[in-house]
Amino acid sequence: LTLLSPPGPYCNATTDEIGTCWPRSSAGRIVERPCPYINGVKYNTTRSAYRECLDNGTWALKSNYSSCEPILEEKRKYPVHYKIALIINYLGHCISVGALVVAFILFLCLRSIRCLRNIIHWNLITTFILRNVMWFLLQLIDHNIHDSNEVTPRVPTDTTIYNYFVVTNFFWMFVEGCYLHTAIVMTYSTDKLRKWVFLFIGWCIPCPIIVAWAIGKLYYENKQCWFGKEPGKYMDYIYQGPVILVLLINFVFLFNIVRILMTKLRASTTSETIQYRKAVKATLVLLPLLGITYMLFFVNPGEDDIAQIVFIYFNSFLQSFQGFFVSVFYCFLNGECASAVRKRWHRWQDHHSLRVRVARAMSIPTSPTRISFHSIKQTTAV
Repeated sequence: LTLLSPPGPYCNATTDEIGTCWPRSSAGRIVERPCPYINGVKYNTTRSAYRECLDNGTWALKSNYSSCEPILEEKRKYPVHYKIALIINYLGHCISVGALVVAFILFLCLRSIRCLRNIIHWNLITTFILRNVMWFLLQLIDHNIHDSNEVTPRVPTDTTIYNYFVVTNFFWMFVEGCYLHTAIVMTYSTDKLRKWVFLFIGWCIPCPIIVAWAIGKLYYENKQCWFGKEPGKYMDYIYQGPVILVLLINFVFLFNIVRILMTKLRASTTSETIQYRKAVKATLVLLPLLGITYMLFFVNPGEDDIAQIVFIYFNSFLQSFQGFFVSVFYCFLNGECASAVRKRWHRWQDHHSLRVRVARAMSIPTSPTRISFHSIKQTTAV
């Protein structure tokens, strides 16, 4: 026993928050370990991380990873393209958040257009806002890590919340597909559809999916702070599987919608041709709305070649600007929304002009009798 255990107080073998294994060591020593593989990034293993075993036999709260440097140039032959793709991501998310917030406020203020269809659009826009905000939050955490030159784990709660908003985003796309398929293909009266059913599908069904994923991560893949997927690990498919299923169902919905509209277009009279043609064009806008664009880029080429460069450019653009496209097509170009905004604007102009005329009338220096008569005249004219 005396040969196996160091004399005096010692620190037990343990793993830190990153997952690095620190062996049992004598008190007062600084232990050295090779830099690990963290958050999907390989670090230079010729350098070391350090952790102190304190005099009282307990480990220091934080490990020192300041000397660990990520290996980027060896993995990526075209680092400039990755930087440009990151800039596209930031620019697209900023523009999308701005457009989404404006669209959210419009749907909030314009009560006259609150039908079930626009409520579904409103909820979809909300999920895009929450998803994009969480994306910025995760990027901010990464930025702080690199600025401090210290490898610190991403809080699993942040990753869990982000993945929840990702899943709700796709499920609200599924709700959009269900509504349109029911209204156009099944010719079912939308007045009989219940709002709470769609709210349950969009916000509640993703909850058990993410809870199951979090439990799986906690017990089977509690590494890299739940971000990224190690080779041979499949816990992420717990939430990615339903997302793929939703996209496949929406693809079927879109095919049926276009098929029915094209059939009606052939059978329609001349007076109806223009109306159905507009409807067919509108269904093409469903591509970004229903998430079909994601189907094109589910498989990452994986190699650091031209195919990978093309993939990251298209993927960065489509992922980051999708919220902007949804805002434009389903709010800013929405005929009901535009009409309601024009009415509000004309109403404000009329109210403002009335106040200006009354203010000018009250500012004219006349006798009390003339002021009263002038006010009555202006009011009658209005």
